[in-house]
Amino acid sequence: MSPENRLKEDYPWTQSPLIACAPMRLIALAPLAVEVSKAGGLGFIGAGNDVSMLEPELQKAQQLFAAAEHPLPDTLPIGVGVLNWGADLDATLALLRTYRPAALWLFAARKLSDLQAWTQGARDATAGATKVWIQVGSVADAVAVTLLCAPDVLVVQGQDAGGHGLERGAGIVSLVPEVHDALLAALGPEGEAEGKMPVLLAAGGISEGRGVAAALALGAAGVVMGTRYLASPEAEISRGYRDEVVRASDGGQTTVRSGVYDKLRGTIDWPPGYGGRGVINRSYHDAIGGMDHEENVRLYNEAMKSGDKGWGVEGRLTTYAGTGVGLVKGVKGAKEITQEVREDAKRVLKSLGSRL
Repeated sequence: MSPENRLKEDYPWTQSPLIACAPMRLIALAPLAVEVSKAGGLGFIGAGNDVSMLEPELQKAQQLFAAAEHPLPDTLPIGVGVLNWGADLDATLALLRTYRPAALWLFAARKLSDLQAWTQGARDATAGATKVWIQVGSVADAVAVTLLCAPDVLVVQGQDAGGHGLERGAGIVSLVPEVHDALLAALGPEGEAEGKMPVLLAAGGISEGRGVAAALALGAAGVVMGTRYLASPEAEISRGYRDEVVRASDGGQTTVRSGVYDKLRGTIDWPPGYGGRGVINRSYHDAIGGMDHEENVRLYNEAMKSGDKGWGVEGRLTTYAGTGVGLVKGVKGAKEITQEVREDAKRVLKSLGSRL
């Protein structure tokens, strides 16, 4: 069965190519996840490392879907995402049993055996109804995770992604095809390997239809977007954050992957090797310019009291965003974004076909 057909079988409400919304921690909540899924994509609630907030959001998602018919009446047609370095396994499994979301996204475990426990636990808790997605950022991790956990979906994140990812890595142009080839080689003879291959989704720097078309050409069956959905009213962020996402351009120059923002925010529990990509601002310039860390933290905390004025090039608050931020031109609803990106990708692919 082709990856596209597997996605359609597992998530029958979705349309091809699949557009998924990343489980951005405490930003992608029920309103955003539900709107993306209603538009034929797959939305995720981002619980992060603390799943205590997850049940109210799952309940809200149930309510938002109550009036809508969908082809999996016993499964909630959204996913949930957790950061494995901090999330509580038993608490999460209890929620999976009760609400049966369509997918569980795992990311940033401290060791591979943790991912194995989460994968098996999720499958046992829902009798396989909740499919397992695992995010990776390197070829080696992709092979190791696939051999150990056999995820249903492997999210291959390139360096252009906003928010957290590996400090060292490649963009999706080389990463996705190399992951694909390495998995085929690792999973056995070609005929056998195809049946064991996880569905590959590309993430990192994709903000519109041309990026989706490119990802499909690289071997992905669909894409994940995060930064583009920040410019939607459903994203749980302040107006200042959203305005900065729309304002920023030339993302390769105006964003940076660094540990500076984590240190200022106090989110320092990430495993070694991870950093967060955000828009460069005064806090970053002062940090690399030698400002005393405690003074920078003090100024950051002061900026948190200033509301929307705390963001911007001369602001101090963190604007996590990917290099595709310059392709985000305005605020639109999550449903409209999903539909627009999918249809634009189809037009690009059709245009390319006509040139051959």
